[in-house]
Amino acid sequence: MSGNQHTEEILDQFTRQAAQFAESATARNEDLLRTILRMAAPQPQESMLDVACGPGMLACAFAPHVRHATGIDLTPAMLDQARAAQQKQGLANLSWDCGDVTALPYPDGSFDIVTCRYAFHHFPNPLAVLREMRRVCAPGGRVVVIDSAPSAEKAAAFNAMEKLRDPSHTRALPPEELAALYKDAEMPAPRIEPFRLALDLPSFLARSYPRPGDAPRLHALFASALQDDTLDLQPREIDGQIHFFVPTAILAARIPDAA
Repeated sequence: MSGNQHTEEILDQFTRQAAQFAESATARNEDLLRTILRMAAPQPQESMLDVACGPGMLACAFAPHVRHATGIDLTPAMLDQARAAQQKQGLANLSWDCGDVTALPYPDGSFDIVTCRYAFHHFPNPLAVLREMRRVCAPGGRVVVIDSAPSAEKAAAFNAMEKLRDPSHTRALPPEELAALYKDAEMPAPRIEPFRLALDLPSFLARSYPRPGDAPRLHALFASALQDDTLDLQPREIDGQIHFFVPTAILAARIPDAA
């Protein structure tokens, strides 16, 4: 898939998903938001940037703890959801930009905290995005990445499932590969904290737009995974519905102070 085709796939998927995603457990999980805040350690005088911010929940969570928070995303419909979330929460110290996260429109060292949540698996070149995050992060700042992170042994099956569910998916990296990106982006080794995001299959698929004919294959994959957890999702059946836990890694590195 070419770069333009992938961009079109992202815009198509996330324009359709915007309203559902804004209300989803993925966007609103309070335990995850608290863990990210703890690892980022925001201070009142600081500024933060959320890359591929989606419906803005992470930037809104940071806003009460920093001087200013900015979100940037490629999809206008997601930014509409972010503005609505800001208005609903009565937050004034936020701004939203529409743009390409592989070429962030900000000067070097513009932010004290730079985050990206559940988006790296959509990037054809995640290292290019991480390098941009590093570039716009000030000395002493923190770069925090949160993403699906299946075990290396089960990553191929996990990614095949995700590609069926969401054609804009590229590849979720195991925790070790995500950590290696930090080194490649010339950052210190990150602290890594695992997290399991609890979801249920009906709501998970309700905000998905697989290609025609792929929905039955997805149901079959999850049903099979109940026996051997081939997808690294720890699935279980409760009252006739499949519930599961998405493997997630939270990585945080502090940029060295200027000499």
